[in-house]
Amino acid sequence: MRRRAVVVFVSCGALALALGGVLLLVGTEHSPGSAGAAGAFGASGSAVSDQGGGGEAAASGAERAIDHGLFNPGACVAFPPTSGDRHQTVFLDAGHGGIDPGGVGSTEAGATVEESTVNLAIELDAMAILRSQGYSVVVSRTENTTVTRLTAGDVDGSLLTTQGVFNDVSARDVCANMAGASVLVGIYMDSGEPWNAGCLTGYDQDRPFSGDNLRLATLLQDDVLGAMNAHGWDIPDEGVQSDTGLGSALTAQAEAYGHLLLLGPAQAGYFETPSQMPGALIEPLFVTDPFEASIAASAQGQHVIASALARAIEQYLT
Repeated sequence: MRRRAVVVFVSCGALALALGGVLLLVGTEHSPGSAGAAGAFGASGSAVSDQGGGGEAAASGAERAIDHGLFNPGACVAFPPTSGDRHQTVFLDAGHGGIDPGGVGSTEAGATVEESTVNLAIELDAMAILRSQGYSVVVSRTENTTVTRLTAGDVDGSLLTTQGVFNDVSARDVCANMAGASVLVGIYMDSGEPWNAGCLTGYDQDRPFSGDNLRLATLLQDDVLGAMNAHGWDIPDEGVQSDTGLGSALTAQAEAYGHLLLLGPAQAGYFETPSQMPGALIEPLFVTDPFEASIAASAQGQHVIASALARAIEQYLT
């Protein structure tokens, strides 16, 4: 059994971005597939092609862009069921993307792992599973891109500005609302010090549907953590946490808002387009922990997480 230090706080990775008022340390655009895998976890290639189901879904020709003008090409795309029809729509958000790789770490073999690539692979795989179960699925992105169409005020050189981060995350809420989704699930990874590790799920307790948020978050946390640890990976349980204790903010408005933008309520003068359905945001692994990064970068690890996500969503919806 591996001995690892565990922290309860969440560092700057995906959750800080989701809060909306944060300038992330993002670099120049990265291509999908830069994440490698190590050892027993198998090899990982493209974020799309690795996941047979997800890649086929993204290239099936059955997809429909929600709004060509509002979102980037490859972003906010709807897919119909591939078997039956439960007449319910799931929204999956692969965190980060484009010039924002999210958290960056290395596998035990020294291969670079970018959070945005891992998130996309898991999202597309989970989408394929859910479609096969009769659900319509809308995804925030199908490729390495931001969701919103960036303007000059969103970018400073090769970095997203605080406004760019805000606009890109809030665009995911807009996409989910336009799709009429029944449920929203954010797929992110965590980052911190090399010894930080563990799985956590965030939810917002200040929405009218806070009870549903908590039920969804609990299912996601239990199913994903249980599936990973059934493989003997010994991932620490950081539990289900209120989004008021997650993330960080670099502006007074974001600090006053105090929620994850992906999940939180409207606030006059700051945030006008909140999600209108129950939701939760899961961070199954730390990409800055080499052991967990190796799982995150592997086709096996991604599929284990995606399958558990789909199972939790089905449990919630049924």
